[in-house]
Amino acid sequence: MDIHERNIGRRAKQLLARFPVLAFTGARQSGKTTLARMLCPDWHYFDLERGADRDFITRDYEFFFERYPDRVILDEAQECPELFRELRGIVDARRERKGRFLITGSSAPELLTQISESLAGRLATLEVGTFKMNERYALPLSEFYSRMNVDAVEGPALDALLDLPVRLNTDQVLEGFLSGGYPEPVLEGEGAFFQEWMTHYQSAYLERDIRKLFPRLNLENYRRFLHILSDLSGTILNRSEIARSLNSSEAAVRDYLAIAEGTYLWRSIPSLEKTRSKSLVKMPRGYLRDSGLLHHLLNVRTKEQIMHRAGTGAAFEGFVIEEILGGFEAVQSAPWRASYYRTRSGAEVDLVLSGPLGQRIPVEIKFGVSTRQQSVRALSRFIEQEECPFGLIINNAKEVKQLSKKILQIPVGCL
Repeated sequence: MDIHERNIGRRAKQLLARFPVLAFTGARQSGKTTLARMLCPDWHYFDLERGADRDFITRDYEFFFERYPDRVILDEAQECPELFRELRGIVDARRERKGRFLITGSSAPELLTQISESLAGRLATLEVGTFKMNERYALPLSEFYSRMNVDAVEGPALDALLDLPVRLNTDQVLEGFLSGGYPEPVLEGEGAFFQEWMTHYQSAYLERDIRKLFPRLNLENYRRFLHILSDLSGTILNRSEIARSLNSSEAAVRDYLAIAEGTYLWRSIPSLEKTRSKSLVKMPRGYLRDSGLLHHLLNVRTKEQIMHRAGTGAAFEGFVIEEILGGFEAVQSAPWRASYYRTRSGAEVDLVLSGPLGQRIPVEIKFGVSTRQQSVRALSRFIEQEECPFGLIINNAKEVKQLSKKILQIPVGCL
């Protein structure tokens, strides 16, 4: 596997064969453009952030689409909102034709709203995340995701996961955790270049993307908000406390959070619904999605600093959750939904994967290499309470190991 190959490439090709339009969404610099041009190297390419390309398209849509009726990549399409209405007519004129347009966009709320209003039923969407560890180290996608595939009758089985190979050692996992998955710094180098790239990325995100999307936003407050988020990654956010720290309103903090999530910097994990517990905490928990950006904001530069930082466990949870959800994004037939479980008495499960037929797989995530019996007992109680087929403990162990009849330890290096 070439290091530039992406896990979702195969699924993207399948969707292009089934839909007239495919949209790639995701954070800026996550690799959407590179993937689009790799999948469709002989297609016509237009960058809507370039004034010349945007003017050429918008000056006369009818003329443009007569010349380029299909096999077209439209990069950063949210820059041209009226484009989607025009695309609808072009697609409907020859609805039977598939794989005609590939569009990309970095602003989820704006892009997805335009899509839903104009291209519903004519388009498929895929999120292009930053590199998973297997992409970073030029390995194929782990079999974990295909073995977790939801069977129409029985669902996934613990036995299918027992012989998963551990493909990455602890040092490789820590390196991936430290530096995250933005393709350019991963491919080009580390050290000083990595920090320079992250500093530039943060500045460009604020000054170009956020200023353009939200011209009235208090950028300095939002910048401070991102640093607060980095400290709170992996926790249940208290918006009123954040508002006091920023000397701002709770409504402003709610807007800031929606912006961070809508631009793919932050992932909000909802509380588990329809549980047997009567004392459930129902507020969402969140994570800064790329661990490299997280560590940059926290001024964590080395693996040694990771080992001694108090908040490493929560940050590692977010890293593993992104690994898992990124893997499922690449497997079309495994539609797992993510949530977490916490009661007012403190009982907790870091991640609960819910399948379409009601199957639930609880997942505990630990930074260490060993599993305490307390964790096994807590997970066992949840499995019994919610009638789950089995549960997983994911950590930095060196081998897959069955810890009890219904609990399996899986090293992060298997993912």
